[in-house]
Amino acid sequence: MKQQANWSPYDNNGGTCVAIAGADYCVVASDTRMSTGYSILTRDYSKICQLAEKSVMASSGFQADVRALQKVLAARHAIYQHQHNKQMSCPAMAQLLSNTLYYKRFFPYYAFNVLGGLDSEGKGCVFTYDAVGSYERVGYSSQGSGSTLIMPFLDNQLKSPSPLLLPAQDAVTPLSESEAIDLVKTCFASATERDIYTAAKYPYFTLFSEHVRHVLQGDKLEIVVLNVSGIRREYMELRKD
Repeated sequence: MKQQANWSPYDNNGGTCVAIAGADYCVVASDTRMSTGYSILTRDYSKICQLAEKSVMASSGFQADVRALQKVLAARHAIYQHQHNKQMSCPAMAQLLSNTLYYKRFFPYYAFNVLGGLDSEGKGCVFTYDAVGSYERVGYSSQGSGSTLIMPFLDNQLKSPSPLLLPAQDAVTPLSESEAIDLVKTCFASATERDIYTAAKYPYFTLFSEHVRHVLQGDKLEIVVLNVSGIRREYMELRKD
């Protein structure tokens, strides 16, 4: 039988991202495992990137493309700051991300993104994307290898109103900030039992110091919370399998 070598410019490094918008906050979370096939490349890779003062992007897919996308967005945001002497708002960053992805639609970034932050009114906002820039503002979203497990659970718990309803209803979730964080932890505790690319469940242990992150060697859940006070990060340790 004739052998043929196959090569692809893409890889899927797995991982799962979740974002939930509230009345005055936004929670963005992701695991820190990066894999290829059945191999674990690292257990300490952050998939969350702060793009602006009130905008945070979490990305799954091919992490080389994700890093290239982050660099392009950072450069364009720097140009925007020089021209307008202010930070880009989260809805404006959402449009920039859409334009950037659509520009590469014929050789797209293999990146599946969810953007979270606060809008000009201080409300939480979440924008979810496909690989070529089509996006929508929603109350919650998930991307990555575990998204098919997490989204039905979020639909059941949060029951986002249909965008077709008139008059239009607010997409933010009714949960408090602490309840949203607990819900995110529950999502990952459930999904990691079925998805090998999202690491495995372990009793909850939250870390508030960023310095501890470099000491722990196991998989972690990284949670970024945006509110009127600013941005803070929390970490939950996962099993070292």
